[in-house]
Amino acid sequence: MKIEIWSDVMCPFCYIGKKNFENALAELPFKDQIDVEWKSFQLDPSLETGVANTTAEYFREKKGFPEAQAKQMTAQVTEMGKSVGIDFDFKNAIITNTFPAHKLIHLAKKNNLGAEMEEELFKAHFLEAKNIGNEKILMGLGEKLGLNPEEITKALSSKEIDLEVKHEIIEASQLGISGVPFFVIDQKYGVSGAQPVETFKEAITQAYNENTVTLSNNNDASCGEDGCEI
Repeated sequence: MKIEIWSDVMCPFCYIGKKNFENALAELPFKDQIDVEWKSFQLDPSLETGVANTTAEYFREKKGFPEAQAKQMTAQVTEMGKSVGIDFDFKNAIITNTFPAHKLIHLAKKNNLGAEMEEELFKAHFLEAKNIGNEKILMGLGEKLGLNPEEITKALSSKEIDLEVKHEIIEASQLGISGVPFFVIDQKYGVSGAQPVETFKEAITQAYNENTVTLSNNNDASCGEDGCEI
């Protein structure tokens, strides 16, 4: 069985969904038979590479959200994060173009470290207020997982990996994916949003048993180009 997960590392619900998904996977007796692949999605490809904004600046200037609305949303997501052991630091989080980060994930995937790289990037962005669009930061994160520094440098400037990332983004569009996280099970079934552990367990088990699984693609917690919905 293969599960493909479209995600963006500046999406808080993707981090929450990752925690719940991995907790669900750990409880399944057939977990060793499941191949998981993280795939690229950009919530805001219009952001300039190398330009960093605070979360408040981003919501105000890019999304046009009033300050009160932005604070309410981040407060709600912060509480959701705490329920799964994530202490979001939205006040200091740096918003930037995530394309370079996705390129690093692609290099990590080639070394069977895709999920680990996703985790390091989520931590760097949401917990440590690091600029994940900065090459030096990405170098450090890659080296932390044991990736070769020369390979990291090549990957971040690679036109071939540019195309690989863009291909996955186009693939998401072709599948009708407009918000993340989005989980595709065996190219047959879709689960949208940061679902609870039990929902993931049920969907994966049903798919594993080749039974009918209900597509979960409603107003669940996810992020799209217009922002995040709770």
